[in-house]
Amino acid sequence: MTIRTLHIPAGGGFEHVTVGSTQPVEPRPGEISVRLRASSLNFHDYMVVKGVTGPTEQRIPMSDGAGEVIAVGDGVSEFAIGDHVVSTFFPDWLDGEPQVEGFARTPGDGIDGYAREQVTAPATSFTRAPRGWSHAEAATLTTAGLTAWRALMDDGALKPGEVVLVQGTGGVSIFALQFAKLAGARVIATSSSEAKLERLRELGADEVINYREDPDWGLTARRMTGGHGVDHVLDVGGPATLAQSMLASRVGGHVALIGVLTGVDGQLPLGLALGRQLRLQALVVGSRRQQQDMVRALEAGTLRPVIDRHFALDDLVAAFRHQESGSHFGKIVLDI
Repeated sequence: MTIRTLHIPAGGGFEHVTVGSTQPVEPRPGEISVRLRASSLNFHDYMVVKGVTGPTEQRIPMSDGAGEVIAVGDGVSEFAIGDHVVSTFFPDWLDGEPQVEGFARTPGDGIDGYAREQVTAPATSFTRAPRGWSHAEAATLTTAGLTAWRALMDDGALKPGEVVLVQGTGGVSIFALQFAKLAGARVIATSSSEAKLERLRELGADEVINYREDPDWGLTARRMTGGHGVDHVLDVGGPATLAQSMLASRVGGHVALIGVLTGVDGQLPLGLALGRQLRLQALVVGSRRQQQDMVRALEAGTLRPVIDRHFALDDLVAAFRHQESGSHFGKIVLDI
């Protein structure tokens, strides 16, 4: 038996993605084997596979993976054969404060990921998937879902009645909108597309702003709160959006620094940060315990991820081209 597996060479590059095979590995003590059924695309995966940020050696890409347990090693009591599971972004960050720097232990980047039919890994590399969810739905949680959850629930301690500003219609932003509404918050959402703004309204956004037509959207969001400012901003743009995110914020507001869609270097409006006593919190996904908390919350409600489109595993490059176009709304999923 061989396992259908995608590889990228050192340096990456869409033109160098290859379809090959790997051999199955029996689980050792503390490990499980998982028949992977789905993965989902993230900007981080895009940067790795395209070759912008690596990898430094041949790698199996993709950080998100969901499937069912097919074998259990000695000493594993948390999972049984047949359980539906979803991967964790930082397999070694189980709980507590962040202890990792960079992506040396992130699947699909520093270690092999989930663009394959089967994997054997430590049991702590997975959590249970939400009961009743499809594998495709569960695969959206590892990166995008947990980033939004941590930003709002752990770092932000979101309270009912607070105001959340989300940017765009990618996976993190839509999950943040859904989590915020679940918690009883008011949501202001931005996009450059009127059609997407309408879909954001349908998902529960209370107010929307077309940032292409309104370059001062941060001030507009502040006016929408009667001049008070929003409590939480999930900034996914980076240097080109940070100043407007800060302008939108209330005194003492929380700005979650999540994305680098417009780059990694820029000027910090320090006077604005000081004058408003803002809390700028950078974050990269979250811990296994935070993912378990999120799964329990999802099982208690009716929220489901927004999936834009499905691609076959072998069509990974086409999936990334679709992501690159910016036309998607929500998550893009690979069916394995």
